[in-house]
Amino acid sequence: MIKPYLVIALFALLYLNCDAQQRKIIDVHFHTRSAGDYGTPPPPNPVTGKTPDAGTNDAIFRGNFALLKKYNIVKAICSGTLLRNADFISKDPGRFISSLEYPDHQDNPLPDTATFRKLIQEKKFTVFGELGLQYDGKTLDQPEFEPYIAICERYGVPIAIHMGLGPPETPYHGFPNFTVSSGSPFYLEPVLKKHPRLKLQIMHMGYPYIEETKAILYMYPQVYADISVIDWALPKEEFYQYLRAVITAGHEKQIMYGSDQMIWEDAIPLSIKTVEAAPFLNEQQKQDIFYNNAARFYGIK
Repeated sequence: MIKPYLVIALFALLYLNCDAQQRKIIDVHFHTRSAGDYGTPPPPNPVTGKTPDAGTNDAIFRGNFALLKKYNIVKAICSGTLLRNADFISKDPGRFISSLEYPDHQDNPLPDTATFRKLIQEKKFTVFGELGLQYDGKTLDQPEFEPYIAICERYGVPIAIHMGLGPPETPYHGFPNFTVSSGSPFYLEPVLKKHPRLKLQIMHMGYPYIEETKAILYMYPQVYADISVIDWALPKEEFYQYLRAVITAGHEKQIMYGSDQMIWEDAIPLSIKTVEAAPFLNEQQKQDIFYNNAARFYGIK
């Protein structure tokens, strides 16, 4: 005979699991990749070993769209070319938000400032990023980016910038100017001091620069950080230790969920499962990470 309290506990567990699957999620680091962006065939997921099946642009969209619906990802900040972003948005205008990636996988140049401003006014994009400046050995505080930062501040366009690391051996595989040091969040401070109304997103939560990340989040509350990539590519305990450190430092309201799924669609379920399973997160903290913080940062109703 099953004891009554065990029945109650079982139903409670089932309810929590159902609730976790149905919660609304905003993915603030989602890529609108095209077929061939990572070679043909593309490399397997470094964690699962699974090679993406999709070989066409349409198949890539359909695979990603199915996952977004399955996991109730109601908004996704689309980092990619404007043309590819527009393709995704045309199929579901309410779900996708266009973000101008630079450099992108199609080697498109950065628009001149007049064109950049016009694209913002026409709402062709509402976020500037992912900015992968580190791959060129550059930082956001360099003079060439100042006019673009000023425009973003004026129009309330958040900037999302890659910080931290890249894949192993990045300097040997097409990015000879990449430096680990240029991924430090401390390079953001001159920009933030000059542009106090600028909203800035530190991608990958600045891993492994934990002290620098905490310092920037503390000093500049308009800065938020996403947990993309590190929420599925790092060993789980390493990610948990890093995430816990940022939370215990008092920044739980500045942390946002991101998958950075690139071409590996299984990054979405992997990353969601990792956050859901974090033993130190309470339900409110999970909901803040998955939805509330991003909704506040991006002004999503």
